[in-house]
Amino acid sequence: MRLAIIADIHGNYRALEAVLADIAGSGVDRIVSLGDNIGYGPEPEEVVRSLRANRVVSVMGNHELGLLSRSYFNRLHANARQSLVLTKELLTPDSLNWLKQLPPVYCCCGARFVHGCPPQSMTVYLHAPTDTRLRRLFSIYPEQFCFAGHTHDFGWYRLDGGAGIFRDQLGIEQKRIDPASRHLILPGSVGQPRDCLGWQAKYLLWDQDAATIAVRALDYDVQSTIHLINERGFPAVNGKRLYW
Repeated sequence: MRLAIIADIHGNYRALEAVLADIAGSGVDRIVSLGDNIGYGPEPEEVVRSLRANRVVSVMGNHELGLLSRSYFNRLHANARQSLVLTKELLTPDSLNWLKQLPPVYCCCGARFVHGCPPQSMTVYLHAPTDTRLRRLFSIYPEQFCFAGHTHDFGWYRLDGGAGIFRDQLGIEQKRIDPASRHLILPGSVGQPRDCLGWQAKYLLWDQDAATIAVRALDYDVQSTIHLINERGFPAVNGKRLYW
């Protein structure tokens, strides 16, 4: 089984287009989105239509939760709230309903997929977790692999058979996976990367048979996305974050 794992598209349709075109030539069997398909970006409707047309399986992110829960919406910072108000206006009722019905977690192929933090949080971040926290997390879900988004950055945490915690580096390359360990992997962001590897749209390819993971980074028409952000009234900072 070969899976493409995408996360945090955030309404950036141009970035998603580049990623899906690359995936089309990669021979994947399934595409899984870790949520936050919308928010910040200017083309949420186009993103949702593309995900559905490409049969992408998705879990719910905290920005989708903001569409569903007024109490959580009120907890978001001002830019996120303004972006979600505009996002909702740009979505058709059918697309809005699809987003609101996304599950908090998806499991297949011996892996768990969640937006924020296992076992099924949409809102908790995994920023620099301690060894103690990682051991606790690994103890509360059964799957050998877990993939999570939300940070817009990369992370690879490994629990070996002796309960040792290891932090492996992820770069724009292919790496072998230790088949005897359990893995918690953060694949970066398609639509709003906050990593140290550049502005390109990022996603992960996981080849179970070959026991490899590979980070892919794609150029896209970022200036058109920034133009639409400004034209459609989204906070200007949403565009500034895309290109650095």
